[in-house]
Amino acid sequence: MSGWFTTFTNCRYALNSFLIEDHLVISDETGLILKREGYIGGEAVDLDDNIIAPGYLELHTNGANGFHFTHFEDQHSYAKKVDGIARYYATQGVTGFWGTIATVKPEEFQKILPFLAPRDIPHSASLLGAHTEGPYLHPSKKGAHNSSLFQSCSTPPSSIYGSSNLTSSIKLTTLAPEISDSSILIKQLIEKGIKVSMGHSTATYEEGLAGLKAGANCLTHTLNAMPPWTSRAPGLAGLISLPPSQQQETPFYTVIADGEHSHPNTVSALYRINPKKCIIITDSIELASLPDGIHPGHAQIPSDQEKRGTRATISGTDTLIGGCIPLQASVRNLMQWTGCGIAEAVATVTENPAAFMGIDGEGGRGILKQGRRADLAVLNEQGDVLQTWIAGRKVWDKEDELREKEDDGEGRG
Repeated sequence: MSGWFTTFTNCRYALNSFLIEDHLVISDETGLILKREGYIGGEAVDLDDNIIAPGYLELHTNGANGFHFTHFEDQHSYAKKVDGIARYYATQGVTGFWGTIATVKPEEFQKILPFLAPRDIPHSASLLGAHTEGPYLHPSKKGAHNSSLFQSCSTPPSSIYGSSNLTSSIKLTTLAPEISDSSILIKQLIEKGIKVSMGHSTATYEEGLAGLKAGANCLTHTLNAMPPWTSRAPGLAGLISLPPSQQQETPFYTVIADGEHSHPNTVSALYRINPKKCIIITDSIELASLPDGIHPGHAQIPSDQEKRGTRATISGTDTLIGGCIPLQASVRNLMQWTGCGIAEAVATVTENPAAFMGIDGEGGRGILKQGRRADLAVLNEQGDVLQTWIAGRKVWDKEDELREKEDDGEGRG
């Protein structure tokens, strides 16, 4: 790239759930988005009327492409595997991710978490920290977790995760707010700068309200591993339509849009209740992108796992383990199932998670405003990712990848 800035022309960009017909200017020196006017020279990139979105943010991923975040052998190989999955995420338009560790033994948490501290990875999505999904969960809503490893909320998080990881690696924790002493635990985590989401829970609407008042401000995979929303008992999910009279801010809420965890019509209904707070997640596991069949388990799931298309279960059961599609496919599903526009769908994987995690300010991510990181995904009208840019530099291009595959095929032929 020549010059110290790049101007994208013949394009539209997604901002605040709208498409803006204008050019965008980014710096390849600072890696930030610049003001739109007042530059001479630099590099001009014609995007052929395609769309610029903020780089996608993977808030809830257990792994993909053969790697699970519990696959720990030694420090060197683990760091290398994290780098590998970060590179894979970049090919999907993802420029930042939080590695999710579901319920494992305390010694497993303490062994793995130091290597999920935030860091930039060259030519790849940035590791933004860890999401600990457990062990403060309710046994009757365990999902694919090992409930024998669940802990009471009176168990100090430092004894589970390790003291240093509470201030370095962990950025988000999912817990069940109906468990005794959960409000105390929520406040302890918030004081450490950790966001708290509620899930894997039997909580009533009122117990969810208590969690919000203690400082939690999100729901984890809404309607999955929590009570149904019924006419007289809205449960945790009812919090997403919290009336202003409650004097409590409506929480963010995550939704898995793979067609397996929730019916497309359910996904559509959840999204439409509060689009500004809806966050689409994959809850992906290592089986994503692997062939169908029986696959071995790991520290979270000791038994075999079975993959059939987009469905992954504990072998021999109907218990869903996690997602098997990439985030860009989830965005396309949301567009198809709700009829929302591409800018609206993109907001659920960019602006909304960035706002929830508090990383959308000056120098931050998830929104295409001056002074924010130039982490970008170039899309076509259908939502296919065509290019990924990280900190002002292109790190992946679909056409280049296809060309390399063609050249490689010709060479082998």
